[in-house]
Amino acid sequence: MKYYIIAGEASGDLHGSNLIKEIVKRDAQSDIRCWGGDKMQEAGATLVKHYRELAFMGFVEVLMNLRTIFRNLAFCKADIEQFKPDAIILIDYPGFNLRIAEWAKQQGYKIIFYISPQVWAWKENRVKK
Repeated sequence: MKYYIIAGEASGDLHGSNLIKEIVKRDAQSDIRCWGGDKMQEAGATLVKHYRELAFMGFVEVLMNLRTIFRNLAFCKADIEQFKPDAIILIDYPGFNLRIAEWAKQQGYKIIFYISPQVWAWKENRVKK
């Protein structure tokens, strides 16, 4: 199977690497592309973007990097379309992953939230999404 995994921070990289190790253990022929970090790459995935390129904290920094964020979203969607995964696995990173999930659902991709965004840390209205 083909998997596309997106994690946007160090904790997601750790959880994603453990998931990738299990996937590879169960399916040695699996093909995995990811947005994550060194650990996910070492576990056997092809790293597309490192989470260090994606980390924008605080309102001002996000505002200053909106073009980059939208470019990353467009690049991610194009990469997914080119790769044609059997499943897209999302690890936390709500600002980005909820947008990708909404788009991917419209495209007919199977979406799995391995670690969903935490309600207490973000907005309660995201639960419905």
